[in-house]
Amino acid sequence: MKKSFTYSAFVLMLFWLLSITALAQTRVAGKVTDESKKEELTGISIAVKGKVIGTITDQKGNFSLSTNTPTPFTVAVSGVGFQTQEFVINGDRTDLNVSLREQVTLGQEVVVAASRVEESVMQSPVSIEKMDIRAIQNTPAPSFYDALRNLKGVEMSTQSVTFSNFNTRGFSGNGNTRVVQMMDGMDNQAPGLNFSVANIVGMSELDVESVELLPGAASALYGPNAINGLLLTTSKSPFLYQGLSANAKVGLMNASNRTKRYSEEKLGATPYTDFSIRYAKAFNNRFAFKVNVGYLTAQDWQATDYRDQSLVNGAGLSGTRATNRGYDGINIYGDVDPGFSQYQILRSALAQATPGSGSPLLPLNQGIMQLATQFGPAAGLTPTQAYDRVLTDLYANPLGFNYTRTGYRERDLVDYSARSLKLNGSLHYRIGENAEAILQANWGTGTTVYTGADRYYLNKFNIGQYKAEIRGSNFFVRAYTTQERSGDAYAVGIAGLGMNNTWIVDQTANGPVVNTAPTATYFGTVAGTYAGVSFPAFVTDLQTRLAVPGVNPLVAYQGAVLASQANSAAYFNQVQQLVGNGQVYKPGSPEFEAKLREVTGKAIPGDANGVGAKFQDRTNLYHTEAMYNFNKVIDPKTAEIIVGGNYRVYELNSGGTIFYSNNGKEPTISEFGLYAQVQKSIADKLRLTGALRFDKNENFKGQFNPRLSAVYSVDRNNNIRASFQTGFRIPTTQDQYIDLLTPQARLIGSLSPLLQKYNLTPANTFTYESILAGQPKAYDFPTFKPERVSTIEFGYKGLINKRLLIDAYYYNSTYHDFIGTVTLIQPTGATTRNVYAVTKNYTSPIKTQGFGIGLDYSLPGNFQIGGNVSNNTLNTGGVSLFSGEMNKNTLEDGFQVRYNTPKYRYNVSLGNRNIKGSGFGFNVVYRYQDAFEWQSSLGNPNINITSDISNRPIIAAFGTLDAQISKRVPSIHSTFKIGGSNILQKEYTTGWGNPTVGSIYYVSLTFDQLMN
Repeated sequence: MKKSFTYSAFVLMLFWLLSITALAQTRVAGKVTDESKKEELTGISIAVKGKVIGTITDQKGNFSLSTNTPTPFTVAVSGVGFQTQEFVINGDRTDLNVSLREQVTLGQEVVVAASRVEESVMQSPVSIEKMDIRAIQNTPAPSFYDALRNLKGVEMSTQSVTFSNFNTRGFSGNGNTRVVQMMDGMDNQAPGLNFSVANIVGMSELDVESVELLPGAASALYGPNAINGLLLTTSKSPFLYQGLSANAKVGLMNASNRTKRYSEEKLGATPYTDFSIRYAKAFNNRFAFKVNVGYLTAQDWQATDYRDQSLVNGAGLSGTRATNRGYDGINIYGDVDPGFSQYQILRSALAQATPGSGSPLLPLNQGIMQLATQFGPAAGLTPTQAYDRVLTDLYANPLGFNYTRTGYRERDLVDYSARSLKLNGSLHYRIGENAEAILQANWGTGTTVYTGADRYYLNKFNIGQYKAEIRGSNFFVRAYTTQERSGDAYAVGIAGLGMNNTWIVDQTANGPVVNTAPTATYFGTVAGTYAGVSFPAFVTDLQTRLAVPGVNPLVAYQGAVLASQANSAAYFNQVQQLVGNGQVYKPGSPEFEAKLREVTGKAIPGDANGVGAKFQDRTNLYHTEAMYNFNKVIDPKTAEIIVGGNYRVYELNSGGTIFYSNNGKEPTISEFGLYAQVQKSIADKLRLTGALRFDKNENFKGQFNPRLSAVYSVDRNNNIRASFQTGFRIPTTQDQYIDLLTPQARLIGSLSPLLQKYNLTPANTFTYESILAGQPKAYDFPTFKPERVSTIEFGYKGLINKRLLIDAYYYNSTYHDFIGTVTLIQPTGATTRNVYAVTKNYTSPIKTQGFGIGLDYSLPGNFQIGGNVSNNTLNTGGVSLFSGEMNKNTLEDGFQVRYNTPKYRYNVSLGNRNIKGSGFGFNVVYRYQDAFEWQSSLGNPNINITSDISNRPIIAAFGTLDAQISKRVPSIHSTFKIGGSNILQKEYTTGWGNPTVGSIYYVSLTFDQLMN
């Protein structure tokens, strides 16, 4: 694959050698000024429509452009914050003096993402949101990516100060694979870890020109996985945005739950710094380059939720280690129930405690036999039956599965120093006037914490994206690769297990096998000690009861049994004093830090000496793609036709720590796609669009995805739209081939090599829920398929009196072959079992619906007030569009869909970019979202299925206020801004096990396009 990718890139770069025969040139020159201020404007774009040729104005507002384009042609004059003007050029013209008027942005944006062609946002055939340069500059959020949460219908999951993921229209999660994020046409999802990394190692904010968001299915044009949304981020061209730009943002972060590591001492406010610099230069409108550097440091948000999610031994979320011996704290690691029945371990040990065995349990065994002999005949039992009855009565309940070791807090296992370094640059060469060649490199590294099936500490994690592209006004051909390197990343939950010496790894002919003997030894010791402590007390109590005159011996026995069971908590306290609580090292001690370095420096799952928590991912993605618009062959008034296609290869490479490996070799996965779209306008009133795409992944059948839409323009400012869209999600690389042991279960893909490796068959594998109910039900392992969705959407976008912008939509979606997860139990012996989490398809349709309404009003004096509200509803459990209940995460038949979405959320904003021309501006945004249920692999299986509403995993409702005040100083090309996020300090969390998010207050200074 590397050879073919290199060949593709070589073919693209051949264009660099092309030359264009000199033709008669037309010269256009003039000056651009601000209509209201009568000042010269620097950096204004002058471009020939339909070509890649263009220039920008100098510091005095002058420009000069020569072109081979035959006359007549159209020149577009545009700049950030000004209305675009167009001029028809019929010959040389050196007196083109242009006065630009400030743009009132309501409804004036041009978007590309909706149809892959430029069109007015008012006439987009589907719902779309856009942030341009001015919106980004005006946001009070700490970064442009954080500002996404203020867009209509967007939910954000915050797992770190540098790591958030967005979602639209339900089925949210921490690393959402139902949305696609693209930067300059490159899918920036980590190909191995399966999360998008735009806000860790993505684009510098100084280099962002626009961000476009399409909620809902976009697969018909953008391919697999754009099933719930698409985010398209476009960087600034070095031809149009030249000079030196720099930004320094410094501030303070604060959250009440943060403490110093290994301590209860409050951390207080800590520094937040974000520095970035950009330089771009063009030479003769032919060659240009740009470079960007960004660096952020902060003390991260901390995950400190210690509620008990085990729901065992009668405990609920309020349980503690002191009140529940089966405690499983949400952000405590190494305390997971290992799946051992201590009762069965005790029975096996007693069976071997015979005279001459040397077993310390021999006296206990003999005592139980004596008791059975004494009471068996009275109960009509044989000695063997009586022996089993005594064991069951005394130990089956207290020594069941519900006992855990003491674990470690996340803040003991993780260094919360967050860092992010972003480097990117590009070379641009205009091949004549019809094409531009680009070489681009984006590279970033970061240290952060990410939430998935575990909490993952991404230490020195880095991703590089490298692209070669040829593009014109009506085509592009590109090839790029994504190179993922996990650095020193490790799974925090597994690290906690390693600190408690949970397992060792045996090397076998079939590869490494986890051996839980160390844990079995510990729990066997616990069981034997419990019996040794409780049995003498039981015998003493029984003798006391038997001494009562006339007592029935069986009644006395039963009373002593009940008393023993009632005292089980006290007995366990004695056990912990004798054998310890299972926590091997004291956090912060030299021994603890040495062991942590050992565990986190060793690859998953470990070796003969113990657990390894480090994952070693070096997965690569190779992608080639092309698109052609026939608008220069076929008059767009007749029809606008585009065609395109792509080919992609994943090379999995995790050293066996994440993915299935066969003799040390991990799989490669290839897929391709083809698409076509036709647009037709009828009488300038009705615009019809039809698109069809076909995709094929080597492990699954091909998928056809159509899209049909219609936009009816009542007039230029009132548009009604309707669409039928389809989307699909090819199972991710992890859905297909993951093979990862986590604290809760072993995660495996659903393809046959994984099922064969672990000998999973209907004969030996049962669903977790059926085991819990005491009625084991075999799992039949149906064929694994891509997930599909079909959506009907209606919308309206209108501009009333040039002041009120209304955007409204309603959608109704049906998902087929929905990809979820099932927890399976594979008994391996009388005392042991394996727990697996396996991806699977749901065979029945799943229906969702929702709506969104956005209102923006332009007040006198350029003040703008706006607001939006959105609803997302999963049609199950009696929940309807306007009912008051929270969305459910479990369907009526028990299938877990992980909808994880608040039913309502809204935003309200008030701002002014330039108050009365003073250069002062401000923006205030309030956002609110409902409480909602959460479901994930990080949660204990019991918390995911409980019907007790008081113990459901609920993410509390919250509202936050962001604000900023800015001052623009044009004479030195600078902007000063002071602002804050969550300035009222209403702390919140966005997902189960995620950190508590506090407040950020900052001051920033931006210098823009100096040395232009």
